[in-house]
Amino acid sequence: MCVGRRQLRMPYTVSVRALCEFTAKQGDLDRRFTPAPTALQGQRGHVQAAARRGRGYQTELALTAVHEDLQIRGRADGFDAGAQRLDEFKTFRGDLARMKPNHRALHWAQLKCYGAMLCMRDERPHVDLALVYFDIDSQQETILTERAAGQDLIAWFGRSCERFAAWASRQAAHQESRNAALERLVFPYAEFHTGQRMLAEAAYKASHLGRCVLAQAPTGIGKTLGTLFPLLKAMGKGKLDKIFYLAAKSTGRKLALAALEQLRQTTSDVPLRVLDLVARDKACVHPERSCHGDSCPLAKGFYDRLEGARSAALANPVMDQAALRAVGDAHQVCPYYLSQEMVRWADVVIGDYNYYFDDGGLLHAMQVENEWRSGLLVDEAHNLIERGRLMHTQALLEDDLRAAIQHAPAAIKRSLQRVAQVWTDLCDAQTNPYTVIDVLPAPLLGAMLQAVSRLTDLAVEQVDRMNPDLERFYFAALRFCQLAEEFAEHSLFDISGTTLTIRNVVPAPFLKGRLVAARCAVLFSATLSPAGFYRDMLGLPPDAIWLDVPSPFRAEQLAVRVSHISTRWRQRSASLLPICSLIAAQLSEQPGNYLAFVSSFEYLQSLFEAFSDKHPHIPVWRQHPRMDELQRQEFIERFAVGGRGVGFAVLGGAFAEGVDLPGERLIGAFIATLGLPQINPVNDAMAHRLQALFGAGHEYTYLYPGLQKVAQAAGRVIRSTEDRGSLHLIDERYARQEVLRQLPDWWSPR
Repeated sequence: MCVGRRQLRMPYTVSVRALCEFTAKQGDLDRRFTPAPTALQGQRGHVQAAARRGRGYQTELALTAVHEDLQIRGRADGFDAGAQRLDEFKTFRGDLARMKPNHRALHWAQLKCYGAMLCMRDERPHVDLALVYFDIDSQQETILTERAAGQDLIAWFGRSCERFAAWASRQAAHQESRNAALERLVFPYAEFHTGQRMLAEAAYKASHLGRCVLAQAPTGIGKTLGTLFPLLKAMGKGKLDKIFYLAAKSTGRKLALAALEQLRQTTSDVPLRVLDLVARDKACVHPERSCHGDSCPLAKGFYDRLEGARSAALANPVMDQAALRAVGDAHQVCPYYLSQEMVRWADVVIGDYNYYFDDGGLLHAMQVENEWRSGLLVDEAHNLIERGRLMHTQALLEDDLRAAIQHAPAAIKRSLQRVAQVWTDLCDAQTNPYTVIDVLPAPLLGAMLQAVSRLTDLAVEQVDRMNPDLERFYFAALRFCQLAEEFAEHSLFDISGTTLTIRNVVPAPFLKGRLVAARCAVLFSATLSPAGFYRDMLGLPPDAIWLDVPSPFRAEQLAVRVSHISTRWRQRSASLLPICSLIAAQLSEQPGNYLAFVSSFEYLQSLFEAFSDKHPHIPVWRQHPRMDELQRQEFIERFAVGGRGVGFAVLGGAFAEGVDLPGERLIGAFIATLGLPQINPVNDAMAHRLQALFGAGHEYTYLYPGLQKVAQAAGRVIRSTEDRGSLHLIDERYARQEVLRQLPDWWSPR
């Protein structure tokens, strides 16, 4: 039923939640931690609350309405036809009285929207509205009810729609002009690089068919441009609402921004809105203050000033850190949370993996909420395995528990002491320094859950005032309990000394749903072989497409030599002088800039000192632990055209991938390691589990991850079909057939 008067043309669709967040949010930004259910707990709470309503109770009631050119849709949580009552369920934990007033107002706004839509649909004179707060800890309900006249609800709903309609009209006009411009978008070069067209065609087809693509494509062919361009063309055809470009490192984000700028310059007047999401610690203006109106001036009245800031932000075609900081300064709003608000209005969003794949990933949550058809681009996707593991791993340290006990109030101290006793008993029962236990011990989990419940109550009472040691343990314990709910064969529970860890081994069960939720997903890297390993570990859907783009490079471009010098741990001291001689001989034969990769900072230090002592006339520089961005840039700038010297770095570190040093800037590399992860009890336990799951424990734990790092590092040398260089693989194991089979096809080691 139409609320407005104008003839419906092309409706702009908005969810009830998005409409209310736009129109009903007001007052301060308040991001202080308050205990809240996880998404899974919230879903379960909704099911439990609905199950109590009895037979005939209608759940997930789909409702739609139209206001002029605005189409509103959503699902009310429940409707009791007998009582003629519309319910909205909200799960919570802690003291309901402490819920922020603007949160409560938002909940009522959502319920009133559904009430208005129901009254319009059924021509009801009135309806009872019930806001049902369900405590997931006590399982108790608090119900707030209100009888509302249909005409009042419809009038209120109309005013809310009017507030949004002006913005929706502006957004619809943007999308129309954007799509028209994207249809005219041309590739910035006269022709695609070799292999780039194959990648682009696969990405374009994926957007039309709604598929997932795993694409191994050589370094240097332009993967960033080759994936962004086809998805932008698909957006122009109306196949996608958003493009999410996800990178593991800042270098990947910078490449994406550069590629989009190149496209913008090639085709003029493309009204493309690009948003670059940065980490909070980089965007925060007042890191010493808490995120609420009583502490930070940029949080005070944030939502009251948001509309003006939002309009100002959209005047920037690229909403990067500098642009949003300037808007934040002008409108006195927090630039970090402004960037999160701008996700709704951006066309291309660039950010770290965690913005989509983490449990609380902003982009995934907004995609589901708004039913966006998103095109997902995952840069350097080989990194997603380890990042996915870290997202679903949590360690508990005994020292953190002891510090928490020391600062805990008496009532909570008893619960924590109970955890400490169970913890001690569990550790004392182990006969080995490292032990894997197949089932989470029930006494430990029970004590932990009780302690977390008590700490949750304290967190509610002491918002922004909890002791830091107590808070640190609380967050770790809370995450531990959340992972315990989903514990299965994809993870291990292990005890190392007095440290307890739920350790993810296979991230696939957690990543699969995120990949499927996107309209299409293209995961690309130069090192995604063998395909079966990445399918198993990343959770690709069964119909995912495997694309292996042939290399445009030729064997004669890269002289690959295997040096039979052992770099095993016991032979490292003996390897130093032979490696130094090898590096010096190569520089003497062909002067220029080289990178030398080793397995650890300790090995790097030894080799660097040995080389400096033996060859003081050769310029050298090295990677240090925890280098900041300026220091990393200075390291890269040492590779100048016409230069001569050796940069020493750690394999798998900041300079082993995502670094572009074409032509004379880098003419060779030495890799003094096979790259295999360290053999230790943790990795052996992971190998045992992967052997049980996939029958390839050694390969999945050690061989494939190690050689992936080798191929990535070697990829720094040859960046184009004109480049020439040398690569020294230093370890006798490079001569083994099982190793040679995993090296790039176009290499010819000798």
